[in-house]
Amino acid sequence: LPGVENRNGDRRPTGLYVGLGVKVAGSQVDFSQGGLVTTDRELDFAINGNGFFQVLVEADIAPGGIAYTRAGSFAVNGDGELVLANGSGRRLEPSITIPDDATGLDVTADGRVLVSVPGQVEAQEVGQLELAKFINPQGLSQIGENLFAETIASGAPTLNTPGQGGTGEVRNRFLEGSNVNPTFELIDLIRTQRAFEMNSQTIRAADETLRSVAQLRR
Repeated sequence: LPGVENRNGDRRPTGLYVGLGVKVAGSQVDFSQGGLVTTDRELDFAINGNGFFQVLVEADIAPGGIAYTRAGSFAVNGDGELVLANGSGRRLEPSITIPDDATGLDVTADGRVLVSVPGQVEAQEVGQLELAKFINPQGLSQIGENLFAETIASGAPTLNTPGQGGTGEVRNRFLEGSNVNPTFELIDLIRTQRAFEMNSQTIRAADETLRSVAQLRR
């Protein structure tokens, strides 16, 4: 460091700094809204805005045994409960059970689950979806299966009825698509390619200049 004394009591007028090179400081998950894709499937729910569905997991995987996801493709298990349709069978929280004799299902924008039952003129409400919101969703921990766990960085979740408390509304018979912008990514790829080509030309020009200097003695 500048000013450090040597054995003779002299102080260094300058210092020596050695860099550590380039390294990854952190990575973030982009939770921006993706486009909604229609599926016409009764058990497909998309969140149009902020928020996460809650599902039950093992207690050693996520605090309190609750994980969070924006994947809204659900199915019904042998007990009539709504579970994730990704093969894991994770149960939705709070639990919603579909009656055996239900002939149709619909979900309102505010998350009320309605089913049609033979002999009933009006649809019957069998449950209410809740969405969790985090002050810093980028602080969530990825635990696989498109699930996320709460951390100190994410803060504690706040539970809201869809459309309330800054959460989005639920769209039935839709799924959220990728939020990748193909046009932007293609332009960024071209920009990176052109920058690489420019650097290659610079190195080639410097090499040719040094070759000419080395041949001056001839």
